[in-house]
Amino acid sequence: METVMDRCRRGGWCARDRIRGFCSFSTLKKILPILGWLPRYSLQWLWMDLVAGMTVGLTAVPQVLAYAEVAGLPVQYGLYSAFMGCFIYCLFGTSKDVTLGPTAIMSLLCASYIDHDPVYAVLLTFLCGVIQVAMAVLQLGFLLEFISYPVIKGFTCAAAVTIGFGQVKNILGLRNIPQQFFMQVYYTFHNICETRVGDLILGIICLMVLVLLKLMKDCFKTHGVDLPLYVRVSRGIVWSAATARNALVVIAATCLAYACEVTGHGYFTITGSTAQGLPSFSPPPFSETTENGTVIAFREIALDLGGGLAVIPLMGLLESIAIAKAFASQNDYRINANQEMFAIGLTNIMGSFVSAYPVTGSFGRTAVNSQTGVCTPAGGVVTGVIVLLSLAFLMPLFCYIPKAALAAVIICAVAPMVDCSIVLKLWRVQKLDLLPFLVTLLFSFWEVQYGIVGGVVVSGFMLLYNIARPKLQVLDHGVLVVELESGLNFPAAEHISEVLFTEALLVSPPRSAILDCHHVSNIDYTVVNEIRDLLRQFKSRNVSLVFSGLPASVLEVLLAADLPGLKHTDSLDSALQYLSEKNLFEEPDQSEHLLSK
Repeated sequence: METVMDRCRRGGWCARDRIRGFCSFSTLKKILPILGWLPRYSLQWLWMDLVAGMTVGLTAVPQVLAYAEVAGLPVQYGLYSAFMGCFIYCLFGTSKDVTLGPTAIMSLLCASYIDHDPVYAVLLTFLCGVIQVAMAVLQLGFLLEFISYPVIKGFTCAAAVTIGFGQVKNILGLRNIPQQFFMQVYYTFHNICETRVGDLILGIICLMVLVLLKLMKDCFKTHGVDLPLYVRVSRGIVWSAATARNALVVIAATCLAYACEVTGHGYFTITGSTAQGLPSFSPPPFSETTENGTVIAFREIALDLGGGLAVIPLMGLLESIAIAKAFASQNDYRINANQEMFAIGLTNIMGSFVSAYPVTGSFGRTAVNSQTGVCTPAGGVVTGVIVLLSLAFLMPLFCYIPKAALAAVIICAVAPMVDCSIVLKLWRVQKLDLLPFLVTLLFSFWEVQYGIVGGVVVSGFMLLYNIARPKLQVLDHGVLVVELESGLNFPAAEHISEVLFTEALLVSPPRSAILDCHHVSNIDYTVVNEIRDLLRQFKSRNVSLVFSGLPASVLEVLLAADLPGLKHTDSLDSALQYLSEKNLFEEPDQSEHLLSK
């Protein structure tokens, strides 16, 4: 007989085993994925990561400066937000390709909530990070699955149009244009006569150069090994220049603007004064003091951020994990979605200590990273170093960057996000999916957050309707046969009961029925209660209701409910054979399990 001491000793061993399992190297590798690839790191990987990291860095710096403009923040906040994710993701990320930082969509979402206020932006970053880490710890990633593909595409298309048109004012050199999309469209055309010729010419030239370089890069994606060496080298140079096209265009435009400014010719609208040097490392502000001395408390800021505390963390996770899955599939490796959530959340928490605004995975920069042959997340460290060097030494020059050049970079970055073919695809595959797509698209032009919420609500109603009205196949085999083509959940109980009552009991004379349940995987008390009423109604009319193909788990629930008159068979054929041989007006008083002979 086991003594108390034996139980205590066994409990102690179990606790030690659990602690040992938690502290094992395999568990540690799940928390710190860097431990999985660092022991195998080689000089060849180092070279490939250096090349990829430098290429992404040259792409990232001009992009994040432009995205800060989209977010309604000074341009330095784009750089503040671009480096922390490079280092955090190297330790905790599970995709070799993904690069974290400001993106067009996240910048647009932030602009909807922070109202050009850096304090709101930084606190929003911290709160988003806390929410994302909490979701990772509680393994709530399944919530992202309720945002359907049509909703994502509708939001993405609307965001691309909104962001792209929002930069037209900078191409034209217009000022004091409202932020809201419809007002923006109206006042852009209303004030078009105030266009600055210098900004317009520079913006068009930058757009043309960016498009031309992009086309050249697409032409030189494959390097033929059978070509002469000088041809391969020249194509490689062109491809590299095309990859770093954003940096080249911004540098050239900045040099031109600087030359004009020092000679006293202000032909271009420039970014203006920027903070110099690296940001200080300090906790995010939990309150704000306005210029007139009024203190805005944390609670008021949180209330002002409102729905942004739900929309921005979810969209950030959704965007980054979708990108990670896409490139993992393309490059034949797997990611851990829960670990990705943790890495993004921790990046935002730590980013708030260096004045960052919320970040996520960037599709454009991730594509560049993958195409240049990155081998590990260490490539991101090189990108982070380039961003830090830019902050440390180049900030005085950033004030001369023309807004028209940044606008051209943004327009070229978001243009591929407008996928017009999705409408035809949805029409061919499932026309009803056009409804959440169009709701999201149109509402996003009004307010981005309303578009996402509207699309999710419409998708949710469609999902609930399919659950409440499952597809039924009604057959006549001398008796009524109702085959459930999907599961049986409590919202559908009343509907199925109505079908059986109408088709079997309201006819004259009433007839027996078979409910084929081989697709049913679970059942709840609401359904059980509805079945009890059905059995009573069938019995009162001296006809039978037989259940066929019940899975073991569902049958166990029905038997536990002790339903009077419950009859069930293993198959539809058995039920048909039973009803053909049995006197249909005879009703046994107890549950029966009827097997085929």
